[in-house]
Amino acid sequence: MSEQTWATVFLIGSAAWFNVAFARLAKGFDYPGVLREPAGTILARFRAGGSGLVWMWWTFAASGLLLIPMVILLSAVATPGGGVLVAVATVVGILAASVQLLGLLRWAYLVPWLARAHEAAASPEERRAIEITFEAFHRFLGVGVGEHLGYLFTGAWTALMGVAIALSTAGEIPAWLGWIGVPIGLGLVLGSAEFLGANEEHGWKPAGDAVPILYIAWSAWLVALGIAIAVGG
Repeated sequence: MSEQTWATVFLIGSAAWFNVAFARLAKGFDYPGVLREPAGTILARFRAGGSGLVWMWWTFAASGLLLIPMVILLSAVATPGGGVLVAVATVVGILAASVQLLGLLRWAYLVPWLARAHEAAASPEERRAIEITFEAFHRFLGVGVGEHLGYLFTGAWTALMGVAIALSTAGEIPAWLGWIGVPIGLGLVLGSAEFLGANEEHGWKPAGDAVPILYIAWSAWLVALGIAIAVGG
């Protein structure tokens, strides 16, 4: 297959994979609402989900892997000839995929062990220690790496690629479609501050409300890019 065909497959496939995996977790684990529950409740519900839930989380984490070839192929096809802007955007996009993968993999490897240990704990003190461990990793790998850096790098990549596509004179994607990505990306960058600074404890509600909508828009943008490349090719 040509580069254009591969780019189309990964753009549309990545968006579909991400949203299907998210929807499965929303239905099977009440994600992300379950994250507002106490650590002990989350671990108990995770344990009850069995190996099927572990595979759901691995599938969701794997969406980060799909983003890496997608980022590279989009840079090659949408902005032929590259340049500094495209090079920077590509690096940022790979970072976005990497931190998303790193943040989510804890659910496939660390959380199952914590859930088993929590169920087998011999005392309330031991159980509480496990809950604190879960909360610590959740705050660092989940909120800090997966969400903050994930939103930040994904937003920055989206905005940078949007500008690169809009300014490209040799690409196959309409400039207006590139410009659409810029506000989506900037919105995600802003949303990355949801638990930053003064909002660290309780979160910034406007960002929390906006990010899910922005990710739907981001997914639609990827699909539109894929269709534009397919039509143009």
